[in-house]
Amino acid sequence: MLKRVIQIAFLFIGGALGFVFLPPLYEFINLSSNPWLNNPYVSVTLGAILLFVLSFALSDYFVKLIIWMEGILFKVPAADLLFGSLGLIVGLMVAFLIGFAIERVQIPIITEFLPIILSILLGYLGFRVGFTKRDELSQMFSKSNNQQKRKTGDLVAPQIEEKQLFKLLDTSVIIDGRIADISSTGFIEGVLIVPQFVLTELQHIADSSDTLKRTRGRRGLDMLKKLQDERVTTVQISEEDFEDVQEVDLKLVRLAKKMGAQILTNDFNLNKVCDLHHVQVLNINDLANAVKPVVIPGEDMQVVVIKDGKEHNQGVAYLDDGTMIVVEGGRSFIGQAITVTVTSVLQTSAGRMIFAKPKDEQVA
Repeated sequence: MLKRVIQIAFLFIGGALGFVFLPPLYEFINLSSNPWLNNPYVSVTLGAILLFVLSFALSDYFVKLIIWMEGILFKVPAADLLFGSLGLIVGLMVAFLIGFAIERVQIPIITEFLPIILSILLGYLGFRVGFTKRDELSQMFSKSNNQQKRKTGDLVAPQIEEKQLFKLLDTSVIIDGRIADISSTGFIEGVLIVPQFVLTELQHIADSSDTLKRTRGRRGLDMLKKLQDERVTTVQISEEDFEDVQEVDLKLVRLAKKMGAQILTNDFNLNKVCDLHHVQVLNINDLANAVKPVVIPGEDMQVVVIKDGKEHNQGVAYLDDGTMIVVEGGRSFIGQAITVTVTSVLQTSAGRMIFAKPKDEQVA
């Protein structure tokens, strides 16, 4: 269907071009005396036939070009297109006014070509300004609307502006699964956004030949389904993508900057990358550490030393929540339940680690 439309368009364009350009061509080749060629209908018909025949060779390329442009335009958010088009219209209007003034001067050559150059240049600049400044323009319009409402008395009582909160989920936090349990408690506000490139990476993991990766990928897909079914928080799939970037983490950072969103993760390295790019990140491990029981240096606790540590004469034990306890001088107590005294606590985004030593009377 699209190919037929393009061929019909070629037919009409060929007729118009034949009407405009064929009569001067007849004069140039000394055929203007022919009464048949002087007929404008003949020129229109010849131009239409020529371009219609040419369309059979070029229509496929135009179809591919239109489909490619549609794919790009569908990926661009509607707000970007709106403000970009407004900027383009303003730029063309300015170029028209300047060109109208130049035509009054009647400067040879410049009068003919400068308006065309100004239209291209100012139209492009207007589109770029509208496209890049869309956030500032939208905020300016919203502020002016609020001020107008206050002047007219529409706002009787002060109101709090509600801003939509977006939280981007990365692959690691989806596979981890704890986000579903946290969401069911109602502690997470706003809309959970799953970018399409994260979903694609999750699907690749689920289709992996490695059994462990395949299991983790399918677990992540099950967690997403669980999040959607619970409906405690809204879950949306974002089609936004950045084809010039290959790494999923950098795509997440760019999308978070564009949407003004936060990133939910338990990846320690992504946490650092977000800090470098000044993007707010919510680490599930930080939340888990925050709700763990507080351990104070000097406190005694009962542990079972399971294995030896990395350093000389160290033993390693674990709490019920998985927190690792490094016991200085605990190697000789492997397999035993002993009382230890906490000496220090190290807490990072990667987890919590407790350093302790056996109680004095046990060593004695």
